[in-house]
Amino acid sequence: MPEKLSTKTIAQNKKAHHDYFVEESLEAGIELVGTEVKSLRQGRANLKDSWCSVVDGEMVLNGCHIGAYEHGNIFNRDPMRVRKLLLHKREINRLYGLVKQQGYSLIPLSLYFKGSRVKVQVGLCKGKKLYDKRADMAKRDAQRDMERAMKERNR
Repeated sequence: MPEKLSTKTIAQNKKAHHDYFVEESLEAGIELVGTEVKSLRQGRANLKDSWCSVVDGEMVLNGCHIGAYEHGNIFNRDPMRVRKLLLHKREINRLYGLVKQQGYSLIPLSLYFKGSRVKVQVGLCKGKKLYDKRADMAKRDAQRDMERAMKERNR
């Protein structure tokens, strides 16, 4: 029986849920070097303004900042370098077709360890309009007010 792999979240892209409707999400591996993995173990990653694109039939992660490992000296790489994502060719082709024809975006939602490997959760997203963002904020505020009222009523 395969044992259950533990997951530990490194970074989340909270802005993605605010700016996009997440239609679908999938898990992808990421190609890293040793000092980047050590830096990720220290929690030094930022997905805030990152996105994914398909270049020459390969999916790449752009704009992801992984801080330099402090003991890495000459082995450190550029923190903002483009990193390759590991997906099957048919998955890449399907996502590329959706992005080109239907106006979706590929946005990394979170970065986490699954066992000893680093994984990226990539979301197939559609952009929100300003009125969608306002509606979401109003819904969240109403939910918070209801919870607050129920909490006071139960006292």
